[in-house]
Amino acid sequence: MPLIKVQTSVATTDRASIDTLLKSLSASLAKHTGKPESYVMTAFEPDVPMTFGGTTDPVCYIEIKSIGSMSSAQTKAMSQDFSEQIQTALGVPLNRIYIEFSDAKGYMWGWNGSTFG
Repeated sequence: MPLIKVQTSVATTDRASIDTLLKSLSASLAKHTGKPESYVMTAFEPDVPMTFGGTTDPVCYIEIKSIGSMSSAQTKAMSQDFSEQIQTALGVPLNRIYIEFSDAKGYMWGWNGSTFG
């Protein structure tokens, strides 16, 4: 049920590095949300035409969604953790990363032919 989706203007061709990043993000999201990693989904979209602050310098947009409530302490910790992981893996400066956190109601999230609510 937790999802982390990364969109970046950085063009990457090294599949092994991206797989490593996605696995790290998955484990981190499970830890931060307290949800089993078996329910965590990750997605990565490289080479997306994007601007930030009027420039096309490297930029990243991250969506984090989960069923239930994320506290301000959780989102602050996740923001730091995921931003640092992206900066290290992709070279995107911290001040060019936006993260959107969304809480979902169980009945608004489908899986396995049903919903969580």
